[in-house]
Amino acid sequence: MWHLGHPLERRALQTSTDVTGFLRHINACRDARLPGERVALRIGEALVGWVDPAAAEAMRGFPEIAVTEHGLRLTEPESLERIARTLARRGLSRWRGEAFDVRVRPDGPVLARVDRGALPVLGIEAVGVHVNGLVERADGPHLWVARRAADKALDPGKLDHIVAGGVPTGLTPDETVVKEAAEEAAIPAALARQAMLVGAITYAMDRPEGLRRDILRCYDLTVPADFLPRAADGEVESFALWPLTQVLVTVRETDDFKFNVNLVLIDLFLRRRLVTGSAGAALRAALDAA
Repeated sequence: MWHLGHPLERRALQTSTDVTGFLRHINACRDARLPGERVALRIGEALVGWVDPAAAEAMRGFPEIAVTEHGLRLTEPESLERIARTLARRGLSRWRGEAFDVRVRPDGPVLARVDRGALPVLGIEAVGVHVNGLVERADGPHLWVARRAADKALDPGKLDHIVAGGVPTGLTPDETVVKEAAEEAAIPAALARQAMLVGAITYAMDRPEGLRRDILRCYDLTVPADFLPRAADGEVESFALWPLTQVLVTVRETDDFKFNVNLVLIDLFLRRRLVTGSAGAALRAALDAA
């Protein structure tokens, strides 16, 4: 455990004007160039996705897919889940068994539903929640850091938030926070409901599983000093309480945290004024860029 005056604590504060390490995480999460070789996917006239070329070729054979000069158009929205299952059966995507809503905008109408595993290969935007689990101590703010289980299909063993997850069909982001808090960290619902929405971050990123187009709803949750999170569903291997300055150095100098967690933590550093002045302004501009 660090304490005020620890060499790494001083290093974190003295070098907070160096934002190169932070910017590389932001740039990595925004490396997708659209459309590239991807094919547009529309429901009616609404553009909802950018489909991987191999998946696009497979989808041309479905009767519910019309091939137009502008890409692919889904004529029967209710068929998208069945199409996604076929793509998974052919090895073009994963099957997660969890339905997500398809919208043009997060606050727009639901146009269709699709399995979570198909989102990257179809390039459909998803909404997720990330919770900063904070503990206010006399020696400064601390953050609960989770380590993802070694058997996770995506980013095994990486460091993560105390609570994070995608927003599935039928739930709001706030409801998802409560659900994920119970499942991932055994946080009581009454405490989880105290999480405060503090912002949103968007990105489009090329990943091994496909195109990640995500909107992250960022929350702060201050938990009591005597609260101990517990891995309830096996997705997390362990939890550790870190000084926030230790988190800052780790984000800036390593790739230990899951790729998108870095963005939410950078926002936290800025709001906590661990990076200020012209360096902070430049970092904020980069993070907020759509």
